[in-house]
Amino acid sequence: MQRGRPKAFETPEELWAIFEDYCKETKSKPIIVKDWVGPKAMEVLREKECPLTFDGFTLYIWRSGVAKGVDQYFTNPDNRYDNFVEVCSRIKQAIREDQIKGGMAGIYNPSITQRLNNLVERQENTVHIEQPLFPDNG
Repeated sequence: MQRGRPKAFETPEELWAIFEDYCKETKSKPIIVKDWVGPKAMEVLREKECPLTFDGFTLYIWRSGVAKGVDQYFTNPDNRYDNFVEVCSRIKQAIREDQIKGGMAGIYNPSITQRLNNLVERQENTVHIEQPLFPDNG
């Protein structure tokens, strides 16, 4: 017996299909950035590729009227969405791959990409202070 409201997606394939639609739409609509170039500072408009994000995917589903959200598919409360675990993992990986590759290629801001994906470079700094055997008592 099903509790609560019916699922917006009956199969993982339906969720993957809407994710693919989100990817196509997102990549087909670049961000337009105003810039100035040359000695006369001529105004130009540059297209920048739009990154995939989980929040963007959630908003896409809501705006398209398919569902109010997808959080429950990814959090899987009461193991109600067990058959969606694999596709949710693939969706997260696809978003992460897009962000990392875009950051590495300089398409997206690498610093933001690193923070979003917990790719912070850690540096270990060790200071060695040597104590002289025979201190100079001047």
